[in-house]
This record gives sequence, structure tokens and C-alpha cells, in this order.
Amino acid sequence: MRPLDEHSVSCPYCGESIDILVDQQEAGQEYIEDCQVCCKPIIFNLAVDSIGNLTVHVRDENEAY
Repeated sequence: MRPLDEHSVSCPYCGESIDILVDQQEAGQEYIEDCQVCCKPIIFNLAVDSIGNLTVHVRDENEAY
């Protein structure tokens, strides 16, 4: 079993830093999770970059990807 990776992201609404745990096996997926501070829905996109590192991109529900 692979350990989860911890990432810090900023909420696209309130700007608060949020720590999340993600599994590299979820790369290529998109999911929605509410901000722990302002409770607005954040869209998370998970991807693996060219050197194999997991990247996390966040956006608000009205922002095009």
C-alpha cells in the first residue's frame, strides 16, 4: 500500500491554505471537496508531471479548466 502524499493548496475563494492528502493512483481524476474554512466547493484536478511528481490544481466551480 502506497502512502498518501500531503499537499498544501490555497482556496480559490478565501485564499486560506489547506492541507490535503492525496493518493498518486488518483492521478488523472477530478473531484470536489468543500473548503474547510469558507465551505465553498473547490474542484481538484490531480495529475502526474513529466518527472513523475503528483501535481494538484484547484479552481472554483465557475472557472473554466
